[in-house]
Amino acid sequence: MKNCLKDPESLSTAPVVAAGLIGGWQVARATGVRPIGGVVLAAAGVLAGRSWWARKGAATAVGLSAAYLGAFGASHPLAKRIGAWPSVLTVTAAAAGAAYWFGDRN
Repeated sequence: MKNCLKDPESLSTAPVVAAGLIGGWQVARATGVRPIGGVVLAAAGVLAGRSWWARKGAATAVGLSAAYLGAFGASHPLAKRIGAWPSVLTVTAAAAGAAYWFGDRN
């Protein structure tokens, strides 16, 4: 079977991170089933993590994975203060920015 995933070293991870955070939230919201949103979040995280590991090594992959999961966790209390959309967009911008800065750029 042919590998259907893009070469991990050529994948731009910032959009994947954004898709995982925003997409996971929207899937959970639209279906009313939070674990399905978690599957989207996890799939994007694994895809991005695979690229960070291949491109930058274990330390960067662990750090960016922690930032990704931290953004997800921070969105919940932040949403109580500023609302759901602003919260998700804020943490997504931070996580995607970190993914670009530390994982994607040469």
